[in-house]
Amino acid sequence: MPQPIPLKDHEHDARLVRQRAIVGAVFVLLLTAVLVARMVYLQVIQYEHHSTLAENNRIHVQPLPPTRGLIYDRNGVIIADNRPSFSLTVTRERAGDWPAVLDAIVEVLQLGEEERALFERRVRQGRRPFEPVPVMFELSEEQIARIAVNQFRLPGVDVVAQLVRHYPQGEHFAHSVGYVGRINEQELKRLDAVNYSGTHHIGKTGAEKFYEDVLHGQVGYEEVETNARGRVLRVLKRTDPTSGKDITLHLDLKLQEAAEAALGGRRGAVIAIEPATGGVLAMVSQPSFNPNLFVTGIGFKDYAELRDSIDRPLYNRVLRGLYPPGSTIKPQMALAGLDAGVITPATRVFDPGFYQLPGNTHKYRNWNRSGDGWVDLNLSLARSNDTYYYDLAIKLGIDRLHQYMSAFGLGQRVSIDLFEEAAGLMPSREWKRINRRQSWFPGETVITGIGQGYMLTTPLQLAQATALVANHGRWVRPRLLKDADGLSPEQLMQSGLLEPREPPDDLKVKDDRYWEQVTRGMVEVVHGPRGTARKIGERSPYLIAGKSGTAQVVAIRQGEKYDRNKVRERHRDHALFVAFAPADAPRIVVAVMVENGESGSGVAGPVAKQVLDAWLLDEQGRLKPEFSSAPPAQEAP
Repeated sequence: MPQPIPLKDHEHDARLVRQRAIVGAVFVLLLTAVLVARMVYLQVIQYEHHSTLAENNRIHVQPLPPTRGLIYDRNGVIIADNRPSFSLTVTRERAGDWPAVLDAIVEVLQLGEEERALFERRVRQGRRPFEPVPVMFELSEEQIARIAVNQFRLPGVDVVAQLVRHYPQGEHFAHSVGYVGRINEQELKRLDAVNYSGTHHIGKTGAEKFYEDVLHGQVGYEEVETNARGRVLRVLKRTDPTSGKDITLHLDLKLQEAAEAALGGRRGAVIAIEPATGGVLAMVSQPSFNPNLFVTGIGFKDYAELRDSIDRPLYNRVLRGLYPPGSTIKPQMALAGLDAGVITPATRVFDPGFYQLPGNTHKYRNWNRSGDGWVDLNLSLARSNDTYYYDLAIKLGIDRLHQYMSAFGLGQRVSIDLFEEAAGLMPSREWKRINRRQSWFPGETVITGIGQGYMLTTPLQLAQATALVANHGRWVRPRLLKDADGLSPEQLMQSGLLEPREPPDDLKVKDDRYWEQVTRGMVEVVHGPRGTARKIGERSPYLIAGKSGTAQVVAIRQGEKYDRNKVRERHRDHALFVAFAPADAPRIVVAVMVENGESGSGVAGPVAKQVLDAWLLDEQGRLKPEFSSAPPAQEAP
């Protein structure tokens, strides 16, 4: 018999529904209470913390890099300026997958793998968080348009207008003014992180590097309001940057061009100094290079060509070129002999064409193999007689010789306002003992007397040693800087922008007439009937005090003669010439070195004469009026 179907208990079901409703309501109330408590915690208790975070996400402080100071020559011709340029920047934190963004940039701008590698290298360089990194400079209008159209594919990428360094004179001042380049990681560690925020370039060589603190200026700031994408909506507060100081150098563009033309494309160096002030009027190292290539980052191929060139265009021959000075040091040797009392102006030496040490059969040859007969001091300079100075070197001895030549600044840094200067070498007994572990031999003293052997100097040192003769021993340190926004170098030192640089003590001799005696001998070199450089003195409207020099590159065996046809071009002798003029009131000192030029008087001498003419003569070939009177008062060091 089937079971009866129980009737539904409506009261039980209603109770169950009410219980579930109560539980659900309690659960909802609990969740609501938790939510309200969380909101109270976040909006009341943590209000200041989160309001600060929100404000920081909306308000940003952006650095305003200062405008770099300009560089002028002494006549106001601009040497280094800033020109506007559109650059492509990448902010790594905003870009997300930045390698993919770089790939998109290369695709959009239709670039190659070399540019892609350069972009990645720049982005990976050390930089501050959220700082835009320039990856490409000087964008064209077409490139800017391509970036704008594809902006949605390029998060963190912006086109910004900025000033980029430019050198309108190109190669003329590459070795003196130098160039700026991108700040690398090593430089970033030692720089003032605050003052260089927003700045991407720094002086790398030359005056750009030495006067970095003067040219850079002080950074500024602005507080800006941004949206969620980081786009600036408005500027809330601004502190303007302080531009760097404009500097004026002693360099003269026309004289620089004249010196380069005088070299005629040959490898060599020319430096011209104003003896009264120490101002460097011209500094030429040939061959040169275009410094603009380095400003925004030189390509691998272009740099390899400069670096691997056999002519070494990146090498500053004026400051770093080390060459035997040859006979150009004979005026300084003569002064040393006079001051030491081992010779007088009337001292004579017989020259048969060679010199021999007592008890030694080795012959130290004079350049004139037939000899000059009896030679006094004046004739020894005019004829550049080697035998006279062989004998003088032995009379002085290496100890006194080293002492006097060092006092003229030979074999040591002159400390011009550039960082790249080499020291050279003025040998001594101690030097040879330490570096060669040998004793000093008399024969080495003999050849040191004519600027050969171990002795190495730079063209700058030769110019400074000649300036000491022109100034009668008064030491004026060579320098490029004339002023910075009207402030002299001394005022910049007092303000702390430059480190104090005191020149060495003046060179004192026992009798000031020695200076005039040596100067007369140097005048005979150019204007005397037997002078080695008398050709350049013909019909000159002013007196030149000069000295030629020829420095061996490779040694010649005893008894052999120099034959240029048997020597490779780069093994031929170097040609040197130093001079100052007018001889009775010096206004300019010139040192010339022509690599493998062979003849100091025949090759380097005419170069020096062209430089002197360019500075002292007017367009009609007459001495300029300002150079026909006494020299200006000398500046205090």
